[in-house]
Amino acid sequence: MKKTLHKWHSYSALIAMIPLFLISITGSILVFKVELDTFLMPEKMSVPSNSPSKRVSLDTLMSTVKGAYPDHEIGSWEIFTDHSRTDTAYIIAHQTNQWSKLYLNQYTGELLSSPVGLSENLSDWLLDLHFKLLLDTNGIFLGALVSILLLFLGISGIILYRKFWLYFFTLRVKAASRIFFSDIHKMVGIASSPAIIILAFTGAYWNIAEVIHEIEEHVIKTPHIVTQALHDPKISIQTLYQRNKQTINDFETTYLVMPYEPEMHITFYGKLKTTNPLNSNYASSISYDKATGKLVTFEDVRQASALHVTVDSFRKLHFGHFAGLSSKLIWCILGLSPVILALTGFYLFWYRRKRRSVSQLSFLPKTSHTTNTAQ
Repeated sequence: MKKTLHKWHSYSALIAMIPLFLISITGSILVFKVELDTFLMPEKMSVPSNSPSKRVSLDTLMSTVKGAYPDHEIGSWEIFTDHSRTDTAYIIAHQTNQWSKLYLNQYTGELLSSPVGLSENLSDWLLDLHFKLLLDTNGIFLGALVSILLLFLGISGIILYRKFWLYFFTLRVKAASRIFFSDIHKMVGIASSPAIIILAFTGAYWNIAEVIHEIEEHVIKTPHIVTQALHDPKISIQTLYQRNKQTINDFETTYLVMPYEPEMHITFYGKLKTTNPLNSNYASSISYDKATGKLVTFEDVRQASALHVTVDSFRKLHFGHFAGLSSKLIWCILGLSPVILALTGFYLFWYRRKRRSVSQLSFLPKTSHTTNTAQ
């Protein structure tokens, strides 16, 4: 049984090795996505210190964007109130369903960039590589498969090397290269296995969910082509925004989704003050009717089901944002462990194959040069 599991462990690692390289390296970088964007694009990401203290009305901000790009509809909006990060508007081009984004100063109403594709910036390109391997829908399928394989590798590695805890701090540096690499492989694998399982499971969940979404939206249903706003333009988005705290106490809005498909309503996502460090910035939501502006439904994470709370926690667990800078640093380092495991595992696989070939050759009949000449 152990021999069979070891074989499946090895072959699964070989199949997933190259995608795992890309996913691991990009994932470790993306732990600091916001910091990377701020460093590379400070004029777009950071609010100038001399900006007013009060946000401009969402109605005014959205009118500014719509006025500058009348052949687009606003699909969603990242909202920040910390006077540090700028807002981001996501817009959809008419007749194409192509999404793009732009940055604006929410305290002055100034547009800070022109629209760019969702994978134009470096960190967004890395996110596309991490999530889809730059293969669009096919990449989502492949990413789901690789995540499942990584989950299997994490679990099977714990089973295969479960007794390695007895020698966890033993690293035979002066031993033969095979033993040295084997010790590194086991040590790194056992140490990082909890994080690997979390990353693999949450990544597989998102990829599979996206696969299901793609099938529903592009196979089962005909995609809706955006040509105009689907909500009543008389509805004040700012009024709904201000009403959020009356619906859910302490609700801090972080994200707005406008109806870009017929069955959608106007939905705000936000965070609450809770004792659960894994609650994300989008854990709670409030939806308003797109035709009347009346409350449709809301979800308070403090009263939500265990399933909702668990799925919501995947965001912080996957990107390591649950304990500030310390967890992000740990996740950044552990996220690289599949690279080390792939390199050491490939060496051990190659070594065993080489030994097996040499062993097989030793059993072949030996024919002398003299005998061949005589014949």
